[in-house]
Amino acid sequence: MSTDDTHEGGWDERLAALWDACEDLEPAAFRARMAALAAERPGEARALFELASAHDATDSEEAAAGLYEEAFAAGLTGELRVQAAVQYASTLRNLGRAEEGAALLAAERAAGHGVLTDEINTFAALALLDLGRDREAALLALRTLTPHLRRYRASVSGYLDDLEREGC
Repeated sequence: MSTDDTHEGGWDERLAALWDACEDLEPAAFRARMAALAAERPGEARALFELASAHDATDSEEAAAGLYEEAFAAGLTGELRVQAAVQYASTLRNLGRAEEGAALLAAERAAGHGVLTDEINTFAALALLDLGRDREAALLALRTLTPHLRRYRASVSGYLDDLEREGC
């Protein structure tokens, strides 16, 4: 019997059910239920990430920031780590720490994981806007959008290349 089976429903199933109920619960109740679920896996990176996400989703961003840091320190890996980086960078931005968020996302972009690339770029553009780097933000957002265009992709890419050569 796995540790997931010690309660009715596996841990992942109960986690999914709790997220499904998020909008129906008061924020404090949702966070308390997530804390109880995370307490079943003390110090585990995934549990810390889910708890951070719960705080983030309910506008408890100061607490979320510390929990994201704990999740990273506990060894969060893979796509969840990239997702946590995006969420943490957004939280930092909302806490007035856009420079830290932009740096975190720049590192994610440089790492080239190939997952959540559009999300990384979108939140990086938001952080750049907060930092007054509007043209850089616009270029990043447009570079992110361009591959999704059904028409004019080559034209837009060319215009963006020209803008970058001009020092934008």
